[in-house]
Amino acid sequence: MTDPGDYNWSISTDQAVGPQIHRIIRERIVCADLLPGVRISEAELARSYNVSRQPVREAFIKLADEGLLEIRPQRGTYVRKISISSVIDARFVREAIEADIASYVASNPPNGAINRLRDLIAQQRTAMQGDAKSFLALDHDFHRCLAESAGKTYAWKVVEDVRAQLDRVRFLSYFQFSMEDIVAQHEAILAAIEAGDPKKAGDAMRRHTREILLTLPDIAKSRSELFDDSEPVSSP
Repeated sequence: MTDPGDYNWSISTDQAVGPQIHRIIRERIVCADLLPGVRISEAELARSYNVSRQPVREAFIKLADEGLLEIRPQRGTYVRKISISSVIDARFVREAIEADIASYVASNPPNGAINRLRDLIAQQRTAMQGDAKSFLALDHDFHRCLAESAGKTYAWKVVEDVRAQLDRVRFLSYFQFSMEDIVAQHEAILAAIEAGDPKKAGDAMRRHTREILLTLPDIAKSRSELFDDSEPVSSP
């Protein structure tokens, strides 16, 4: 897997501490640096990042809301296992929103949008060669670019709010499946947008967001220790 050293897990003094602590802990969970079942300490994290306990406590609460942490009163805070049902629900929300976004952009692409999307795909092709962090960040940027091009910032926030568990599976998928398929799916979405075909763009996005349903059973089987074993998953 990606070396945790590839991630920027340091605190910048010229930015608000709270969001940085949230980002760092979230990334460590997503990339399996903090494994499911591990107990994490508010006090220890505060000391390690040289911050007060308040922003760490706030990050814990937010991450618990996202389904990444479980706060057990009087017992501690633990990293949750990956919830199959949460992954499937997040994918459903993502498809419903992003398919319409792709159709919307195809109906009237704003100036510069197509060139920006094309550039992100080119960068993804470069990042396919062993750079999980960059590839997944560029994948995220591709979808965010579409939402921004459609002027749907609130809709994108909804996607962001539900994608935590989905991101954990997407990270694992990088190491088990060819990223060529993902890039090809992005290219199909862009081709439909360039052709000005809203239906084709929406259909291409639907196929893309459903890819996780095909890979999820194999990922859950090969990394069963990371998944909630009370939620069996079967092939679609």
